[in-house]
Amino acid sequence: MVVGVVAGAAVAAVLVLIGVFKMMWRVAEPNEALVISGSKHRTEGLEEGMGFRIVTGRGTLVLPGVQAVRRLSLDLNETELQVDCVTHQGIPLKVRGVVIFKVGDDFVSIANAARRFLDQQKLMSERVHNVFAGHLRSIVGGLTVEDMIRDREKLTGQTRAACGTEMEKLGLIVDSLQIHEIEDPTGYIQNLAAPHAAAVQRDARIAQAEANRLATEAEQQSFARMAEATRDSEILQAGYQAERDKAAAKSRQAGPLAEAAARQEVVVQETRVAELEAHRREQQLQADVRKPADAQAYEKRTLAEAERDARISAAQAKAKETELAAAAEATQVKTAAGAEAEATKTRGAATAAATRATGEAEAAAAQARGLAQAEATKAQGLAEAEAIKARAAALAENQEAVVAQQLAENWPEIVRAGASAFGSVDNMVLLNGADGMADMFAKALTMGGTGLGLARQLLASMNQNGQAPKEASSLNGLAQKVPVDEK
Repeated sequence: MVVGVVAGAAVAAVLVLIGVFKMMWRVAEPNEALVISGSKHRTEGLEEGMGFRIVTGRGTLVLPGVQAVRRLSLDLNETELQVDCVTHQGIPLKVRGVVIFKVGDDFVSIANAARRFLDQQKLMSERVHNVFAGHLRSIVGGLTVEDMIRDREKLTGQTRAACGTEMEKLGLIVDSLQIHEIEDPTGYIQNLAAPHAAAVQRDARIAQAEANRLATEAEQQSFARMAEATRDSEILQAGYQAERDKAAAKSRQAGPLAEAAARQEVVVQETRVAELEAHRREQQLQADVRKPADAQAYEKRTLAEAERDARISAAQAKAKETELAAAAEATQVKTAAGAEAEATKTRGAATAAATRATGEAEAAAAQARGLAQAEATKAQGLAEAEAIKARAAALAENQEAVVAQQLAENWPEIVRAGASAFGSVDNMVLLNGADGMADMFAKALTMGGTGLGLARQLLASMNQNGQAPKEASSLNGLAQKVPVDEK
């Protein structure tokens, strides 16, 4: 029970102390100063015996009932100036401006302001207005209107300098002084500006006239340039029109020219196509007619020649065999005869018989050689007859190809013989130009091609009669004389 009472008393004591401390502790705001009076205090920078203490920006203890605490505002203040003044020239003016001031931040300024405005802070603006109004009238009285208009900063500076000492005694500082307007009820300023305004107006009119003149000159020059540009444009347009007309004429001619060129190209292409078609047909004939005919003729000719060579080889071999047999028999007979003759000689009685036997052996040998040579000649004749028969058969089966080949091989001589008709001609008159020349040469060359028709007639008659006439025999002779291309 006692502990609870003690604890409650302690808490109550603490609360009482807190309440007392709160009552005694005062804190100065950043825009105010605490003026504490009621006991002897000493403040830095102030004389002793001031009788009050100044606190700014911090807290302090104040004894209730012993000390009194007052707050002095350090905020900005503003006062409007509307002062009737008379210039050095005796011209009445009304000056309008504004003064922005505040209590100084140092302790001396705060102390001076506290002594003068602590209970009259709301009258501070009026007091400042009166101070500035008196000094402003005094300063304006020493200036002319021209000075005030031309150098307003001079008026402001002199006013601030004149009020500075008094404002310092009041503990105030001026942050700004601005002269907004100078009113002239008599019209002096307006009259003062009249000559200048007239001069300005005159200069303006002169400038306007000069500008009009320059503008007129510029317009005339512009019109001249426009006319020049129009002329150049028309000249260019005429040139362009001429070029367009020329291009149009060329375009109109381009159609027929292009059509003619196209037709020419078509004719050229058709000519090339015809040439290619002729070349293709020629190649086709070469491949379909001449090559097979040449191959067949070459095959038959080769077979005939092979058969002939085989028969000739067989006949020659048989003749050789006969000759060798005859020679062997003759040798045998001769040997026997020699032996017999030798025997006869030795016996002395058979000389005549040996002579006769020798003659008979030689005769038999000569007869054997004659028979062998006759057999070989017969075999060679048979082989040649077979070859001639094979050529005739090949000529009968492929007469066109053979005749064409023979004529092609002898064509230069044929053309040379046809052209010899023009050898003795000195002057020649052609009526058709190049076409006449081409026709004349064609006829001349045609003269050389009559042999082909004659050969064809001979071959046709040979085929109808089944035997070779005399002309065919002569053609065969020509075929034998002229070698055939084995390709």
